[in-house]
Amino acid sequence: MRNLFLHIFKWKRIIRLVMCCFFNLIITSNTLAQEAPPRPIVIYVNPALGLNFGTFTMGSFGGTVIIYPNGTRSSTGDVIQLSSGIPFTPAIFEVEANVGTVVSILNGPNVTLTGSNGGSMLLQIGSSSTGSPFITNVAPPGRTQVRIGGTLVVGSAVSNPGGIYSGSFMVTFIQE
Repeated sequence: MRNLFLHIFKWKRIIRLVMCCFFNLIITSNTLAQEAPPRPIVIYVNPALGLNFGTFTMGSFGGTVIIYPNGTRSSTGDVIQLSSGIPFTPAIFEVEANVGTVVSILNGPNVTLTGSNGGSMLLQIGSSSTGSPFITNVAPPGRTQVRIGGTLVVGSAVSNPGGIYSGSFMVTFIQE
């Protein structure tokens, strides 16, 4: 009888050990993690559309014109927005990278825009539609669209005569 009891006890221990190994295999086989991207990691950024504040006029004091990443526009001070058919748009960049790539956006410094009639205005780069950092979720050759707004600081009508103002700004896309 004692041998039978030891024999049963021994088999119970073996069964427990096998069950522990079996459950351990089940748990580890269902564990998922982010897949390591191929090396080297390459991202491509296409500047698809420039930042455009449209048309506006100002009074004696000036103010600001703000373009938001969602494509809306607002103004402050005595700046009056006009609808002359010239569109206002955020800057649009198309980012092509492997799914799961973490990308940070670093705005460059403020920029002075120069006018065709001798004036100048200050451009402050705004926020992006994706936030920063963001994770790409479109597989190449598809691209993630990033919209970036800005604020234009407008002086008085005397310091900023009517005309076309232009300049370049810098935005850096950093793959992490």
